[in-house]
Amino acid sequence: MLDGVSGFKREFDLNDTSIQHTFAVHERIPNWMLLCICFGAPILLLPLINLITVRSWWDWHTSSLGLVLSLGLTGTITNVVKICVGRPRPDLIDRCQPVAGSVNALVHGLSNHTICTQTDQYILKDGFRSFPSGHSSLSFAGLGFLSFYLAGKFHLFDQRGHTGKSWLAVGPLVGAALTAVSRTMDYRHHWQDVTTGSILGLTVAFFSYRQFYPPLGSATCHKPFSPRVPREMALPTHRREISESRAPLTGGLQPGYAAGPSRGNSPSPSRQYSIPVNAGPFVPLEDIRVQRQNPFDDPASRAPIPRDDGEPVTTYAALMKALP
Repeated sequence: MLDGVSGFKREFDLNDTSIQHTFAVHERIPNWMLLCICFGAPILLLPLINLITVRSWWDWHTSSLGLVLSLGLTGTITNVVKICVGRPRPDLIDRCQPVAGSVNALVHGLSNHTICTQTDQYILKDGFRSFPSGHSSLSFAGLGFLSFYLAGKFHLFDQRGHTGKSWLAVGPLVGAALTAVSRTMDYRHHWQDVTTGSILGLTVAFFSYRQFYPPLGSATCHKPFSPRVPREMALPTHRREISESRAPLTGGLQPGYAAGPSRGNSPSPSRQYSIPVNAGPFVPLEDIRVQRQNPFDDPASRAPIPRDDGEPVTTYAALMKALP
């Protein structure tokens, strides 16, 4: 969709030697090969590494999502910047094929695309999309994500030192760097375009990796984050109503009660006890089953539960025996 946008075309100097290079008809790494490098190789190696290390379907799922996110963000940012900047490529003059005898304007000393005789509008339009390098950004976005994935699975930053694992983790970055350098060999990009595109792709790759995996220095860096949304079967199917017999959660006290000892959070209803203010020398421990019989009853007006012989209950063990 973005390829159909004409985009901005900067003015250029016909005498600028940096844009007078030969147009390479056959590129060293064409677009189809770039697709295999930035997407094909990682999408095949990620499940293979997963099978060797953790053997997790969830890890395979998250790694694939991270790769797609990295390539999608990088491709969008790269194309938008290309269209807006409109920097001439090193082979622009050969693409443009200016009219014989053309010279720079006398006022500003620059020329524009109107002097070009190129009939293929795609070649001419693509000649003003040098910054940043799409091959560089996409190769580092795909292979950079693979490199971070390897570093996490190997615990590369656990402060123990791993020479062999370091070579394996850095290997994809070497392939991305070679892809980026090939763009200067074909005179498709300036060195600034390649450098900026590489930094962009590697930055987005790290951002995408951290969306699904812990930091590389973490003890669990080889495991992806858990699902952000629990499964449907684990979600509550109803809302539990609060029982009227539960003690109030506000700071107020019921009439005739004093504040008992607290340990922060309120205890469960089966462990809540109340101490009457107007009690005599004996304070019975009330079981929650007695409270639930009549929650609106005033506990301060209750008398000790009598035994069969008529004597009041004065011990906790006797109280439990006297309960129905």
